[in-house]
Formats: sequence, C-alpha cells, structure tokens
Amino acid sequence: MHIQEILNRFDFPTYLAPMEGITDHAFRMICKEHGADMLISEFISSDALSREVDKSLKKMRFDERERPFGVQIFGHNENSLITAAQIAAECQPDFIDINWGCPVRKVVSKGAGSAILQDIPKMVTLTAAVVKAVNLPVTVKTRLGWDQSSRPIVEVAERLQDIGIEAIAIHGRTRSQMYGGEADWSLIGAVKANPRMTIPIIGNGDIDSAEKAIRYQKRYGVDGIMIGRAAIGNPWIFRDIKCRLRGEEPRPLTYRERIETVLHHLHASAEDKGERRAVLEMRTQYAGYFKGLYDFKSTRMQLMTATTTEECRQIMEAYADTHSITE
Repeated sequence: MHIQEILNRFDFPTYLAPMEGITDHAFRMICKEHGADMLISEFISSDALSREVDKSLKKMRFDERERPFGVQIFGHNENSLITAAQIAAECQPDFIDINWGCPVRKVVSKGAGSAILQDIPKMVTLTAAVVKAVNLPVTVKTRLGWDQSSRPIVEVAERLQDIGIEAIAIHGRTRSQMYGGEADWSLIGAVKANPRMTIPIIGNGDIDSAEKAIRYQKRYGVDGIMIGRAAIGNPWIFRDIKCRLRGEEPRPLTYRERIETVLHHLHASAEDKGERRAVLEMRTQYAGYFKGLYDFKSTRMQLMTATTTEECRQIMEAYADTHSITE
C-alpha cells in the first residue's frame, strides 16, 4: 500500500518522531493509545543491522497494534543501506524511512544522518538504491540543509521525489543549528507550495502544542505533523490535536490519568527491558508527565532516585494522598 493511501485514513496525520532511546515499543504504544497515527522505530544503524547485531534487530520489532509502522535506518554505505532495508522489509513494516537528518556528531562523523546534506548527489544515489532494493514504500526524514548558507531543501525534495520516495518529513532547522534556535517553517511551506511536488510533505520542528499544530497546518499547508521532543512525557498532545481538529476544547488531565499513564508506561517498559533499565529511563519523562502540578518538585526528586516500579508507584500515590487528589 502506498503512503498516500495510508495517510488518507486520517483527517490530518500525526507522526511520533523517531528518537533514539525514547521511542521504544512501550512509548510508541502509549502515544498510539493517545492518538498518534504514524509510528516509526528508533533509528537503526544500517552497518549494525547488516551485521545482524541483536540490539539493532530488536529495534525493528513491533506490535500489530502499532500500524501504520515504519522502520527507520541510517548509514552512509550503499551496500549496508540496501542490506539493512531488505532485512527491515522482512519484518513487514508499512514503510522504510531513511534518516538524512540526525545532527548528532557520532552519526555525522561517519558520513550518515545530516552529513549527507553536504553531498546531495550522494544522498540521491543512496536513496534511489534503497527504493530499488525493496518492495515497500520508502520515505525520508531530513533537514533544510547543512547550514544557513546552504538550505537546498526545495531542490532536494524534488530530486528525492523523482527517484521514488513516497513522502518526506522535513525538520525546519539546518544541521548547524542542531536543536537550537527556532525552526524555520517557511522553507517547509515552500516545498509544499512547489507545484512539482505531489508526495505528502510532513512538517517537523517546535510543534509543542495542539494549537500550534493546527495553526501551522493552516499556514503552511503540510500534509501531516511530526512531533518529537514535545511528546516526551506528554503523549496527550496527540489527543489534543485531534480534539482541536474536531473544533473541541481538550479537557484538562486529571492526576489519576497522569499516574495511570506513567505506571502503564513504566510497567510496559519493564516487561520489555527489565525493571532497572525501565526505572532509569523513565526519569527523562517525569518532568513532562507531571508538568504544572502544585508542589511536585520534591516528589520528582524522590522519583529520580527510586529503583523499583513499586517504589515509584508508592511515591506517586503518596503525593496524591498528601494533596488530597482523588480524581
């Protein structure tokens, strides 16, 4: 099935952006349950996948409930990218996504991720090789360009469309910006407004509220929104976007909803990765999950030193009892 056919199922598709160490199976399922439409794996090294490294193979696994689901790969070598894409295709995801946008030094230093934005012909050649190697839709996630002096995304999007990709997600920053400054959506809008473009254009960068998602949809005409950091500890952002699309006001969260979601996330992660690792990784999510709660700082500090899921539950319940929260 083509990507456009998949996206047509949704009024305005929302993607959960792939984030290393964050968008594992447990978190993806939480976001899916709260309204995320399109899920993508954590990004996977094509070199590691072609060597069948267990950790990389595990990242590809997904639950049927996660569909529509894509496996994201990154790399710089044509043979390993082809092999990785073919291995990923054997898991029967709905699409393969190529990461040409990661700005992290350890990825860029190997010529992968956003490093390719310094060599657009190679980017096109490698992408074309993956498109030809698999019988699944291939999509791309990338950035505006390498730096402010080189932002060729309008041309890049055309060239990638011409060699067969079925959708492109564009982060509105250059590699040199990393995650700082403000995302420039004007160039994302320019790609969408290009009369030669026929594939879906997915906008990404700085979408931190339902209101902003709807506002940017209307202003830039994108076919979907990809949300990354704003979903960490806040899977309800997808629910809120759907409410706004229906013209409804999202209702406030109760504490009970927060605690139940956190515990669900924590237990699912523990089942998948083991209790110790799950408890440690959840520490990155508490600020989002409990944002705005009165006098929560000391409780959060306790959670940051907790070592078991039961201890975490008791700390959260104690906060609820102390503050007479009974929702």
